[in-house]
Amino acid sequence: MSLWEQYSAVRSHSVQICDKLQKEDYVVQPVEEVSPPKWHLGHTTWFFETFILVPHAVAYQLFNADYNYVFNSYYESVGARVIRTDRGNLSRPTVDDIFHYRAYVDEAMEKFLLCGVSKEVEELIILGLNHEQQHQELLWYDIKYILGHNPLFPAYDADNIENGLTLTAEGWADFSEGVYEVGYQGNTFHFDNELGRHKVYIQNFSIATRLVSNAEYLEFIRAGGYLDFSVWHAQGWDWVCEKHITAPLYWYEINGEWHRYSLSGLEALKMNSPVSNISYYEAAAYAQWKGMRLPTEFEWEVASSLFEWGKLWEWTESAYLPYPGFSKAAGALGEYNGKFMVNQKVLRGASVATPLNHSRNTYRNFFHPDMRWMFSGIRLAK
Repeated sequence: MSLWEQYSAVRSHSVQICDKLQKEDYVVQPVEEVSPPKWHLGHTTWFFETFILVPHAVAYQLFNADYNYVFNSYYESVGARVIRTDRGNLSRPTVDDIFHYRAYVDEAMEKFLLCGVSKEVEELIILGLNHEQQHQELLWYDIKYILGHNPLFPAYDADNIENGLTLTAEGWADFSEGVYEVGYQGNTFHFDNELGRHKVYIQNFSIATRLVSNAEYLEFIRAGGYLDFSVWHAQGWDWVCEKHITAPLYWYEINGEWHRYSLSGLEALKMNSPVSNISYYEAAAYAQWKGMRLPTEFEWEVASSLFEWGKLWEWTESAYLPYPGFSKAAGALGEYNGKFMVNQKVLRGASVATPLNHSRNTYRNFFHPDMRWMFSGIRLAK
């Protein structure tokens, strides 16, 4: 597949994800971490305009000089930007404006790519495509949050990526203590935070071969798990009390029966599905209640060939830290991963929303421990 064909396929998929939305859905920002879908469509376009076309395409003219302020996300070296919490206040540019912006940049990219590019620029474009694929996954999270917090609980579509989230029989895989190698090796695309393959010493451990189910997590709720401070980290307990957390995100008890909002709409809780949209605090509390723990990211990577993964991102007990020899790239692209290596936990695996080429057992996802709007689940270790 040519570079243009790859570009076109990725760009088209972002639009396809939004096909089921009404125009009003594109603008909503219920909470800080949820960006309006139209912002994602604009930001991913801005990335190609800013990092590819402006510095490398001869005589390229900006679509709109104000868009750098609107669609820059966190790149300090690229200039001022709209505060993240204000993205939902942007009634302008309109949804139509943003689709015109995408078409304008795509046309310029097609002309640019068909003339041939250097290896260095090709690598930047591949990074841009992987960046847009990351935003495609965020689009799923944000669309679900937007629709799932509408009091009418509208469905995205009956046929959606959350269908088929079921589990196999429970089992355990055992590993002996020893020295293991972790980190990326190979010649395909990867992110800089995966680099620095190195040896780690791991003690004896066992890891569950499937995720925790809704039925199992419901036992935790019914046993008073959200009322028992002894199973929570101190910050987790503060979070439970301050936010009045009593169940996973999207769970609702209606007339004594538990329901859950999915992209199919509000439905009875599926007991044999993995519990999802769970925070690190909840995952760690559940593990403590079971007398177990979460795996470290290194245990997870070493064991990953022996169990199925890819339904949900899986919380680990590991802090998001650099591997040996990690260094940030020069310029704006050096802001991509390194500056976030503080106060976050690593999640491993992939989810049903993850692009296939991002499903690597060395991929290091990361979120703050209270976040749970992403497709996250629990795997136990002991």
